Amino acid sequence: MVRTKYIIVWIIIFFSTGQVKASYKKDIYDAYISNNMGKWQKVIDEMDQQNIKSNEFVLELLNYEYGYIGWCIGNKKDELAEQYLTRGYKNLERLEKSAYKLSMVNAYKSAFYGFRIGLSLMKAPFIGPKSVDCAKLAIKLDEKNPFGYIQFGNAQYYMPTVFGGSKTLAIEYFRKAEKLMETNAESIKYDWNYLNIVAIIGRSYTETQQYTKAKEYFDRILKVEPNYSWVKKELYPELLKKMKS
Repeated sequence: MVRTKYIIVWIIIFFSTGQVKASYKKDIYDAYISNNMGKWQKVIDEMDQQNIKSNEFVLELLNYEYGYIGWCIGNKKDELAEQYLTRGYKNLERLEKSAYKLSMVNAYKSAFYGFRIGLSLMKAPFIGPKSVDCAKLAIKLDEKNPFGYIQFGNAQYYMPTVFGGSKTLAIEYFRKAEKLMETNAESIKYDWNYLNIVAIIGRSYTETQQYTKAKEYFDRILKVEPNYSWVKKELYPELLKKMKS
């Protein structure tokens, strides 16, 4: 009887944890499309407070921290970015010590080097190559990991042309990541990463004056998610203005 009681308790805990974990993805997705970063921050803070964290859970948290840090830097919230970057590094170290999904670990290491550059451009000559090397290693460790291609694409996108950067090459890597994500239709449901890379491809086409392709991407993404704030209120209007001029 006692044993049965404990089994029931563990079943309840297991399914409760699964339901909570599943809700994080949808909560982050909703926060992303509505640009509700207060909600995003609340989710990652709640996840960070969990007492029991599997490597899978930590990797999921790291993804949300990665997104939040990028937003902080883009919106000049450097102190907040530093705070969550410090926390993210701890999660990276844990996963690396466990040798857990090292392709993903190196993809995020590449991104975090990029964040360091975003916080201090003077560091670019010193840690820029490290970001590129980590992205290359991520791809080498797992050629089907879209995050490796995203980070290599980011490196190409933000690197000055005189140092070998190329937005055209970046688009190729972004599209490779997009196609890899689309091989698993179920996994990209309510996935902020997928919407983000599709939007980034559209933005990249705009910035390389490939306006027809940019419009195709934005039309497609708004058909799937018409309330996607970043595209609806910023990227699409910017594209239409450039097309008129």
